[in-house]
Amino acid sequence: LKQTILLNVNPPVCLNYHNSAKKSGTKFERIIATQDWGNLPHHVVLQIFQHLSLVDRARASSVCRCWNDVFHTPDLWRKFEFELNQPATSYLRSTHPDLIQQIIKKHAQHLQYVSFKVDSCTESAEAACDILSQLVNCTIKTLGLISTARPSFMDVSQAHFVSALTVVFVNSKSLSSIRIDDTPVDDPSLKVLVANNSDTLKLLKMSSCPHVSPAGILCVADQCHGLRELALNYHLLSDELLLALSSEKHVHLEHLRIDVVSENPGQTHFHTIKRSSWEALIRHSPKVNIVMYFYLYEEEFEPFFCEETPVTHLYFGRAVSKMMLGRIGLNCPRLVELVVCANGIEPLDEELIRIAERCKSLTAIGLGECEVTCSGFVEFVKMCGGRLTQLSIMEEVLIPDSSYNIEQIHSEVSKHLGRMWFPDMMPTW
Repeated sequence: LKQTILLNVNPPVCLNYHNSAKKSGTKFERIIATQDWGNLPHHVVLQIFQHLSLVDRARASSVCRCWNDVFHTPDLWRKFEFELNQPATSYLRSTHPDLIQQIIKKHAQHLQYVSFKVDSCTESAEAACDILSQLVNCTIKTLGLISTARPSFMDVSQAHFVSALTVVFVNSKSLSSIRIDDTPVDDPSLKVLVANNSDTLKLLKMSSCPHVSPAGILCVADQCHGLRELALNYHLLSDELLLALSSEKHVHLEHLRIDVVSENPGQTHFHTIKRSSWEALIRHSPKVNIVMYFYLYEEEFEPFFCEETPVTHLYFGRAVSKMMLGRIGLNCPRLVELVVCANGIEPLDEELIRIAERCKSLTAIGLGECEVTCSGFVEFVKMCGGRLTQLSIMEEVLIPDSSYNIEQIHSEVSKHLGRMWFPDMMPTW
């Protein structure tokens, strides 16, 4: 512990000790060796504690009353992550119950940046709800509910979850960032959030929240004019929502993430967003990143990219057809990044070249289980040139032809990129 202290004391403090040693005619080392550790200045001990893990900080707090007082300094409790895991289902260590109670009793009003990390057990999620329901004196700014594995929060009674979350929504008047993916949050609880935090909310992530309707998320967009980042499922996206985010009283949106997910092939209907609604958003927020994650079956892509869509980042987690990739080349001129998990056995030369021609902002691409001829790939890279900062292509994707083989491809592509490049041996995305 003394070594830790010596390493973390800031230079001015060390200098003061050194100057005192000079004046008194003693050696600096002797002063440090005889220093009463319990009488170190409060701000020095506080700085040391900020470099310690929670466990080490708790151990150090038992050294003396002075250090215990520092342990309870509000600055040390602004940020905290509650880890709630069941020994039978997780190898992670859970936050000790005694510490949780101490935090609720002494530091609830100091918490500002709080996250709850739970495993797949319902008991862990229920424990998180129990803690949330006791934060009646909180002033939280950032709240994250993180499930390391499903189902977790979705298995908790909706009434219990909403009641606990509402305690924080009502008592924290300055919430700016909320991550509540995969939870049973509902429209009434979002209205409570808006009623108490509409002036401060900047970031809201709520993908896979089946109890929220388009009307619920529209309520947030209508009244939270400072919203800069939003993540939601496609079924919550509407023309009305985009127009609300494009109103004059709304700040410029910076990041919009949309998850397009289908669990049962052929049983999910996906609506179409009007081009005029997208255009209104881009006029209002010209630098917005629009990120779309697709987890669909091929027959479900029909409503998408039939006309110009201002998407910037596209990720396909399942197979996507040549026709759909062709549409992307025609109708996604703002595209910056494209990742395709799988396609099929037909080469994508024409589609890639069209994307290179039309998507002038493209800087990153990744291809998984697809096929591209070596000549087609070289042509694509030649057209994109040095702006391709990320190029992740599996070696199996490239088909040798009369112009290039696998041994030759890396030097030719490297020449056009302006840096050394080799195809990947395994996916890097």
